Amino acid sequence: MSTGIVVRRLGPAAYAGLGPVFTELARHALEPNPHMAPAAVSAATALVPEEEIVVLCAWFSEALDFERLVGVWAFRRERSWRGGFTGALVAPLVPLYEVSSLPVVDRDHATEAARALMRYLRASRDLPHRLILPLMPLEGPCFAALAEACRRTGSAISTYERWTRPLMIPEAGDSFEGYLRRALGSGYKKRMQQFRAVAKQGALTFRRSRGRAALEALDAFLTLEASGWKGAAGTAIACLPAHAAYIRRMAALFAADDALLIDTLLLDGRSIAMGLLVESGNRRHFLKIAYDEAQARHSPGRTLAMAMLQADFNATPPAFFDSGAGEGVDAGTYVWGERRIIANAIIRVGPGRPGAAQAAAFGRMWLRRLRDAVRARSARKARAAAGESR
Repeated sequence: MSTGIVVRRLGPAAYAGLGPVFTELARHALEPNPHMAPAAVSAATALVPEEEIVVLCAWFSEALDFERLVGVWAFRRERSWRGGFTGALVAPLVPLYEVSSLPVVDRDHATEAARALMRYLRASRDLPHRLILPLMPLEGPCFAALAEACRRTGSAISTYERWTRPLMIPEAGDSFEGYLRRALGSGYKKRMQQFRAVAKQGALTFRRSRGRAALEALDAFLTLEASGWKGAAGTAIACLPAHAAYIRRMAALFAADDALLIDTLLLDGRSIAMGLLVESGNRRHFLKIAYDEAQARHSPGRTLAMAMLQADFNATPPAFFDSGAGEGVDAGTYVWGERRIIANAIIRVGPGRPGAAQAAAFGRMWLRRLRDAVRARSARKARAAAGESR
């Protein structure tokens, strides 16, 4: 076996056996992404047919009979309006609950691994040459490696809707209050007053459950989410059997790897907010939050975020905490101080011209802008009418 990088394609069943190998890759990754893990891919089969899932694994051979995993990118085949009803590959597999479209590449072989993945896609005759990447970070070393791989393969990245996602990237020596002072600036005093005011309403406690204990807390999380407007609208996870099966399966698999967390904020022993999180390498990713809407005056979601930070800095905080905030979410409502630009992106693999996928994304972007403009105009008129009636 000669040294170098070779890319092989796997289905979800074969990839499921690479859990320990992926964990080792995540420890050495340029940017870990738990949604490329075997646990996440296996869970996704609750929502995505197995035959539509494509996992590309890049292997580096350092010796005659030794290979090391240096890259993973998981996609699902799709033919829908998002791709202009032409074939496309979509990452991540379940964009509603997952927070990054990036591949996972080894930091020591990032450029070569990213290039090998793109070359495989370009050379493949049975895979679409359009990649739909709705949750693409446009900053950071992994995006830079991917952009360079696109340049080397004659591919092109097009971006459409963009938004700002809050992150936490602590510095050496940070404390809870020190980090918040830097993150919140002039808003620090007000936020701390709000945080402390909640504790005056009763006994405020924070509980972090990990692994098996987190899995046992999942039912309480799903019940809390379904107790509010999402349950009434039928959009809570517990109201969607296939989605609930996906979350339960993913939680069980991540819990087995001690990579599942559920953080709970309690007021007088009653849960008022809960967060569902997963870890990979030295990173933590926020998947979902649930809170008691009857306690809205206490801003339970924001209070939970601050309690989570306090617990992190009382122990060892993650090197990178991704809030997972989606498009349309006001980043200013979060207490995490760092920001990253996220975009709905499409990669044309290899040379060519923009196609139906790019046209569909461009049309969607302008339709949403028109919708937002109409809503803003209606809101201004409503405020003006209210002012005149006073």
